[in-house]
Amino acid sequence: MRRYGEPRLEGQSYRARPGAYAILPKNGRLLLTYQAGIHNEFQLPGGGIDPGESPVTALHREVFEETGWRIAQPRFLGAFRRFVFMPEYDLWAEKICHIYRAHPVRKLAEPPEEDHSVHWASPEQAMVSLGNPGDRAFLQRVF
Repeated sequence: MRRYGEPRLEGQSYRARPGAYAILPKNGRLLLTYQAGIHNEFQLPGGGIDPGESPVTALHREVFEETGWRIAQPRFLGAFRRFVFMPEYDLWAEKICHIYRAHPVRKLAEPPEEDHSVHWASPEQAMVSLGNPGDRAFLQRVF
C-alpha cells in the first residue's frame, strides 16, 4: 500500500488506525470539512473505523458527524497509509485511509462534531486546500 507524507520514525511504535474518507462531488464542486482547533486544515470528510464497524458504515457515520450530510452510493477507490501523531488522542498512528467516492444527497443538520465546518470548493481549490498529499492524490485521480 502506498504511503503519503512522512516516513515511519525509527524506534517509534505506531498503532494501526483504519479510517474511511469520501470525495463528495456535487454540481462541479466538492464537499469538504474544515477542522479547526488542533488541526486547522481542510480535509476529506471521514474518520476512524470503530471496532466491529464496516468501512462503509463508518464512512456514513463520519461524513454525517463532520458535515451534517447524508451520502449515497459509496464506491471504493483505494487506500493509502500515513504515519502521523494524533494530538487529540496522544497517539502515534499508522493511519490506513480507505478512500471512497460518494454522492452527497441531503443536508440534515449542521456538523454535530465540534470544530468542523462545511465548505464547497472547486476541484482546483480543493487540490490546493486539502491538508494531506494522499487526499490530493486521490482527488487528482478522480478529476
